[in-house]
Amino acid sequence: MKTFARTTALLVAFACPAAALAHAFLDRAVPAVGGKVHGPPAEARLHFSQPLEPAFSTLKVLDAAGKQVDRKDKGLDPKDASVLRVSLPKLAPGVYRVVWRVLSADTHVTEGDFSFEVAP
Repeated sequence: MKTFARTTALLVAFACPAAALAHAFLDRAVPAVGGKVHGPPAEARLHFSQPLEPAFSTLKVLDAAGKQVDRKDKGLDPKDASVLRVSLPKLAPGVYRVVWRVLSADTHVTEGDFSFEVAP
């Protein structure tokens, strides 16, 4: 009986590969993760592997002291529900931290953070 249950579980897993990839993982970001930009960027854009639920997804850009410096206008790109963006004021040279927590359209939560540098 245990063999039948294991075989059934394996068959279901292989028959539903999308379920295994259901989480919205960070695919790429602008500014790049760990990157250096010359001059202040106008916005932070995070590209995820799945469409997001905007009401339950957050994005913040923090300075070295931990103060939120973005314009607090985060939202999804109107042309791509897998892109979360927030506009930025003119940032001074320094290191900034991007913190995100997103809910994918299939209700899975992922979160993370990364830094980038603004060079003069």
